[in-house]
Amino acid sequence: MFALARALSPSIIFVDEIDSLLSARSDTGEHEASRRIKTEFLVKWSDLAAAAAGRESATDAKTGDPTRVLVLAATNLPWAIDEAARRRFVRRQYIPLPETDTRRVQIHKLLSYERHGLSPDEVERLVQLTDGFSGSDITALAKDAAMGPLRALGDALLSTPRDQVRPVMFQDFEASLRFIRPSVSQESLKSFDNWAAQYGNSGA
Repeated sequence: MFALARALSPSIIFVDEIDSLLSARSDTGEHEASRRIKTEFLVKWSDLAAAAAGRESATDAKTGDPTRVLVLAATNLPWAIDEAARRRFVRRQYIPLPETDTRRVQIHKLLSYERHGLSPDEVERLVQLTDGFSGSDITALAKDAAMGPLRALGDALLSTPRDQVRPVMFQDFEASLRFIRPSVSQESLKSFDNWAAQYGNSGA
């Protein structure tokens, strides 16, 4: 992966849920294969960083430009990442839950995909009701609310033309809010804040 990224530079190596690959190493209870994968990943990453810093001899140089390879990763468990891996991420950015303006933009975007009858005041009410929701929570809420008009039809759904299905209304969101709740607890947020204060940077 690192060799290919370098050969195709400029390129980005993106690893989602990096904690599953580079969790803290342990002397007990960890499979040898898992330890070897982590070690090899870190070694290749170090080789790339050394080349980018100009510490690679002409005879060792390979094709591609190592200075134009970005390693990017995401995780919901930053404290579970191995210390050696954490050091290699020179910029550690904590992305908090979406603020009011961000939720408003996302809700407007999601509503643009559906026929709806929400007034501007109802949209603002929905923005306030989703305080504490993550981006994925809001998406899940919108998807569930979009099913409201179909649920209301009941058995008539099979014989109702698509253009006769009513638009999504505010009450559909109210009904969905009874079941779709924030997935991040206040205790978890405190853990993220503490980690960001110690190891990273806060803010989007």
